[in-house]
Amino acid sequence: MQAYYAQRAPEYDAVYLKPERQANLRQLEAWLPTQFARRNVLEIAAGTGYWSQFIAPVAASITLTDANLEPLAIARDRVQGRAVFVQADAYALPAELGGFNAAFAGFWLSHVLVSRRREFLQGLHALLAPESVVVLMDNRYVAGSSTPISERDAEGNTWQLRPLEDGSQFRVLKNFPREAELQAMIEGLGEAGVYRETEYFWTFQYLTPGI
Repeated sequence: MQAYYAQRAPEYDAVYLKPERQANLRQLEAWLPTQFARRNVLEIAAGTGYWSQFIAPVAASITLTDANLEPLAIARDRVQGRAVFVQADAYALPAELGGFNAAFAGFWLSHVLVSRRREFLQGLHALLAPESVVVLMDNRYVAGSSTPISERDAEGNTWQLRPLEDGSQFRVLKNFPREAELQAMIEGLGEAGVYRETEYFWTFQYLTPGI
């Protein structure tokens, strides 16, 4: 999947041009920054910085991480404000990134195996202060708009076959968790989980435990 996103970087933002999703996107673009005002934000799998550009103007700081340098190069030209750009593995976030009191992962959790969700959150929470805000955002599956699911395993993971403009095709993990799965995922790791959805997207917001 890392190779897929490295090659896809120049065409990644085309996904935000789908006409049927525009109203939902405007709603999320307005809502998301309000969750991070004056906070020190750690962003996971920031990609080209599409969502970072809305957070950065209101955040005290934002650190964009991604496994690939190609999308981060695009993000550098897009994101203004107190932004830091770091190539990092979402499952092995370096402690030297610093301390944060907020985190955002947009369109990343869907690429995490069901069996690794809590592992990912535990690594993320290690860099967050108590009572930090965490916001996850991702796609809902909508027939006719979403890429069809091509494969499913016994654990409930699903995959898509995705073409690029050069004609190459990649098998990409893409899960579509329901609210109950997300609430179960943070059991013992987070609290006050709030799930919201639009026609094409969902958000899940919670707090890391207090002291």
